[in-house]
Amino acid sequence: MISLRNITLRRGTRVLLDSASVSINPGEKVGLVGRNGAGKSSLFALLNGSLAEDGGEFFIPAQWRLGQVAQNMPETSETATHFVLDGDTRLSELNAQLAAAEASGDGMAIAQAHADLADAGAHDAVPRAQALILGLGFKVSELDHPVNSFSGGWRMRLQLARALMCPSDLLLLDEPTNHLDLDALVWLEAWLKRYAGTLVVISHDREFLDAITTTTLHIENAQLTRYGGNYSKFEELRAQQMVLQQAAYERQQDKIAHLQKFIDRFKAKASKAKQAQSRVKQIERMEKVAPMLASAEFTFEFKEPANLPNPMLAITDASFGYVDDEGRETTILRGVNRSVLAGQRIGILGANGQGKSTLVKTIAREMKALAGKVTEGKGLNIGYFAQQELDVLRPGENPLEHMIRLAKDTGAAGPQAREQDLRSYLGTFNFSGDMVKQAVGSMSGGEKARLVLAMIVWQRPNLLLLDEPTNHLDLATREALAMALNDFDGTVMLVSHDRALLRSVCEDFWMVGRGQVGPFDGDLDDYQRYLLEESRRLREEARLAEQAAAVATGTPSTPAAAPAMEQQAQPLSGDPREQRRLAALARQQLAEKTRPFKKELEQIDKRLPQLQAERAGLEERLSQPIAAAEIAEAGKRLKACTDEIDALEERWLELSGEIEQLTALAGNEA
Repeated sequence: MISLRNITLRRGTRVLLDSASVSINPGEKVGLVGRNGAGKSSLFALLNGSLAEDGGEFFIPAQWRLGQVAQNMPETSETATHFVLDGDTRLSELNAQLAAAEASGDGMAIAQAHADLADAGAHDAVPRAQALILGLGFKVSELDHPVNSFSGGWRMRLQLARALMCPSDLLLLDEPTNHLDLDALVWLEAWLKRYAGTLVVISHDREFLDAITTTTLHIENAQLTRYGGNYSKFEELRAQQMVLQQAAYERQQDKIAHLQKFIDRFKAKASKAKQAQSRVKQIERMEKVAPMLASAEFTFEFKEPANLPNPMLAITDASFGYVDDEGRETTILRGVNRSVLAGQRIGILGANGQGKSTLVKTIAREMKALAGKVTEGKGLNIGYFAQQELDVLRPGENPLEHMIRLAKDTGAAGPQAREQDLRSYLGTFNFSGDMVKQAVGSMSGGEKARLVLAMIVWQRPNLLLLDEPTNHLDLATREALAMALNDFDGTVMLVSHDRALLRSVCEDFWMVGRGQVGPFDGDLDDYQRYLLEESRRLREEARLAEQAAAVATGTPSTPAAAPAMEQQAQPLSGDPREQRRLAALARQQLAEKTRPFKKELEQIDKRLPQLQAERAGLEERLSQPIAAAEIAEAGKRLKACTDEIDALEERWLELSGEIEQLTALAGNEA
């Protein structure tokens, strides 16, 4: 158990924790929440040993192994598989011991090292590492690519996979969803639900926290408060606590006022002086209840567009893609025929790498269509939020300089006449005082995102193109963005892995996949199920293609492995008949492993329509005038139906994840 007793924690002159106490039990999945700057990352530093407490007692079991994501950007020519495999520090140590034993010729030590490697799971370490990599959105063909061939976001995914590969009793994750698409996020949720150790996670993704956490720790006013339940339950309990605390404060203030009135009236009377003094002491001894001061909410709104062309734009027989430095075209999306109407709220869905950002960049005029036509409505004014905020920001300039340049570009008044107005405007986005003169390059990701939002709002767009706008935004800012988008009179096109934002804003969904763009008929729960199926299909296609290529050349490839594994690996026969026999055997073994999961899935698929039909009937019944006794009975059954549907849908995702992982492992071993 992790125990903090009367902990004081400082960073410089700031006191982040002041005599705070809390316990975390083994196996708990804890969400750590609080406003930016409250001390969440500092508490992580205490837990991982990089920061010592300034007072109090901190205890963590000495034998616990720690897993966490390294924050440095990896620069190595190691393959992705080897890089993630090295995250298993136990295996690395044992491989080093084996190498030393072999160098010295110590037979007993060699035997012991091999036995220890077997106990540590060396036999399936490579498939496990590759399953993590594939789950986080990489392609089978990228397993052997060098780490430094990937972009920064993909390298951070490899750091996450490396942390998950490490055997751990305590796993610390700080904003693990920032570099993930929705498909990888769904996979990560399923993996963390199965994680057996203690998990502490910092995240600003409400649905992610709701899905995986069972306990919430809230940092506020240098104190730690523990709440049972996920983030939504925490909000509910905290709201109740705020109401109770405010009521207690008001009752105490009434009592103090009553006592003070007696003191003021009788303190000068000799006959009542003793009673008056008694009441003075009573007030002094009273444990004061603090007033409930809610944090000031951050809100903003989009200005009313100058005009609303309808349709906003029309895409006709278009092909989207990119042109490389040598002028060669790569087409990603073909035959696109879509219209965007005034006032629409469109969520753009699609598995990783299918072309969502290509679609958005083309509409935003960052790229040109390779074929076909994109017709813009007269007066179309696009506000574009790029996935990488620095695409539109200059690190060496400050927010005020950005706004002055923007005011010039949009034809507003001159910079000198407008500077105070621009300062006031930035203040509405929480850039006040010296912050307007702070270099953008030194700002946090959340501050950069707020600046981009401020610049977009200033331009009064009628079409908002938002590509992952919530990366680095805290929960309060995400909620402010959702409210502003709902009040926006123009059109919104949104790519996001934040399901809470998609649910609250979007009314229509487009699916980008298999080179096409079309409508998606369903909700986000349907989409999550689609993602699991699509991921399985793509991996199966890649595995079959790899097998076909191997059979054609007679030189089947094997996955990369650790040195100890390479020494034990046996070459596969080049005989095509033997290859077919082994492939059939592998399929049979896979079918046996997945049979119980598929059987349970079939039962769920049969049960769900029955429950959904029953729920629809109950809802219809309750909408009609019926007797009070029948209302109570129907209400109870409706709740039972809904709870069972939720449980079955969650189980459906878990079973699908299990089958997907077994299929991926079988594909890697093939």
